[in-house]
Amino acid sequence: MSAGAEVLDGLGTAAALRAGDLDVHEVAEEALEAARGVGDEVGAFAHLLEDLTRAQARTAAERLGDARRVGARDALAASHPLLGVPLPLKDLTQLAGAPFEAGSAALAGNVAQVTDGVAQTLLDGGTLTVGKTSTPEFGLPCYTEPATGRPARTPWDLRRTAGGSSGGAAAAVVAGVVPIAHGSDGGGSVRIPAACCGVLGLKPSRGLISPGPHGTEGTGLVTDGILARTVRDVAAGLDLLAGPRVGDAVPAPAHPVRALARLQQEHPVPAPLRLGVLREPLAAHTGIHPAALRGLERALELLRGLGHEVVEVPAPFTPEDWTAFMPLWTVGAAAIPLTEEQEGRILELTRWLRERGREYSGVDLARAIAGVQSLARRTLEGFAAVDVVLTPTLSGPPALPETLQRADGGDDFDAQCAFTPWTSTWNMLGTAALSVPLHREEIDGVELPFGVQLGATRPGDDALLLALAAQLEAHDPWPLVRAPQHA
Repeated sequence: MSAGAEVLDGLGTAAALRAGDLDVHEVAEEALEAARGVGDEVGAFAHLLEDLTRAQARTAAERLGDARRVGARDALAASHPLLGVPLPLKDLTQLAGAPFEAGSAALAGNVAQVTDGVAQTLLDGGTLTVGKTSTPEFGLPCYTEPATGRPARTPWDLRRTAGGSSGGAAAAVVAGVVPIAHGSDGGGSVRIPAACCGVLGLKPSRGLISPGPHGTEGTGLVTDGILARTVRDVAAGLDLLAGPRVGDAVPAPAHPVRALARLQQEHPVPAPLRLGVLREPLAAHTGIHPAALRGLERALELLRGLGHEVVEVPAPFTPEDWTAFMPLWTVGAAAIPLTEEQEGRILELTRWLRERGREYSGVDLARAIAGVQSLARRTLEGFAAVDVVLTPTLSGPPALPETLQRADGGDDFDAQCAFTPWTSTWNMLGTAALSVPLHREEIDGVELPFGVQLGATRPGDDALLLALAAQLEAHDPWPLVRAPQHA
C-alpha cells in the first residue's frame, strides 16, 4: 500500500495503521479497487471477496482503535504484526463459503465447505483477504492459464506468463495490488512466478508450515509459501504461517524459525558463508539464457564483495535420474477425485498427467518415493561443504505462454522442465529455497526480470536464506512495483 507517493511494504502498512497514519477501511478499498483495475489487467484474481474484506477491515479497525486508546500498539505489533494488511489466498486453498475452483472447469461454481489451516491462520492474523488469486488447473503447470478465468501475466510484458502455479499471487504483488501474498510450491510454484514477476518467493523447509487439519503431506513435495516485495515481509509472512498441527507426519524444526527477529539482529548473517554455485540444469537437458547466467554472476560478484566465499559445485544428478521419479509428479494428479463428468472437462496437461499416473502400480510409487529420499540424501551429502547453493531460478526470461502450454501433454511437460530445471530439486530435498529478483535485462526491446535462487543445504535454514537475501536487497535493491507494460 502507499502513503502519498511512498510505496509501503506489508510491515510498513501495518505500522502506519497502528500509528493512525493510514485508515484500514481506506486500505481495504484501495486494495479492492486495485484488484478490480490493474489486478484484472494482469489476471491476478480468480475471485474477489469484497464483503469478507470489508468485514475484516471493520474488525481490524476495532483492534487498532482499542490498542491506540490503551497505549498497546507495541503489544499489537508483537501479536498481530500484519494486522490490516492486504494478503490474498491462492485458489488452491479452501476458505469456507468462498469459491474454490482451483483453476479448473471441472470445479466451476464449487464453494469450499471447510477452511484450511493456513487460511485460518491468516484470518486469525487480522489480514485482509481481498480475494483468491489465480492458479492454473489444480496448480499442476508452471504457467497460470486457468480454465475458469483470465490468465496471469507479468506486468513487465503483458504478452508473457506470470509463471505458475502461484502466478496470480505474484502478479498481484508486483502490480501493487497487495504487498504480500500466500502461495504454495510443489515443484517451484512460488519461486517460478516470483522470478517471472520480479518479486521474492519463498518455499519454506518441509514441515515448517503444517498442511493440517484438512490437508496431508503426501509425498512431501508441497508446502505453502510467501511472495512479497521485501525480505522482511517474507520473514513476517513465514513467521505467521509457521507452526505444527496435531497429526503432522513431518516433524517441525526443533526451534521456531523467528525469521523477522533474525533479520533485526545486529549480525543476521553471523559469519562469511561458503556459497556453492550450480550452473548445470538438473531436470532437463536444456540451454540457459545468457541473461539468466548474468543475473547469477551479478549475485555472486556482490556476495564475494561482502566477504562470502564462492565455490563451484557439480550437478548432483542427471536429468535421467530426475525423470526416474515421474510417479511422484503424475500419481498426485491421478489421485485428484473427479467424477466421470468432471473428467471430461479437464485440460490436456491434466489429462496426460492423470493417464500417466494411472499406469504406475503401488510398488512403482513406493520405489519412486524411496528413490527420491535416497537421491535427496546423496545430494545433501554432496552439498554439505557449502551453506547455500545459488542457481538461476529459471533457464530464461518470463516465457511466452505458447512456448510452454502445448497441445500435447508430454510436450507441455517437457517444455516446463526445460524452463524450470532447478526449482523442483529443493522440493525433493525438503530444504528451503528462495527466488530473489536481483537482475533485469532488456530482451527483444523489453526490460524483463531474472531471479536468482538461493537454496538451503540444511533443514530449517529458512532464516539464513532470508538474511542472505537481505544483504542483496540492501546493496542492490530491486524495483518494488511495476505498472503493466504493453509491448
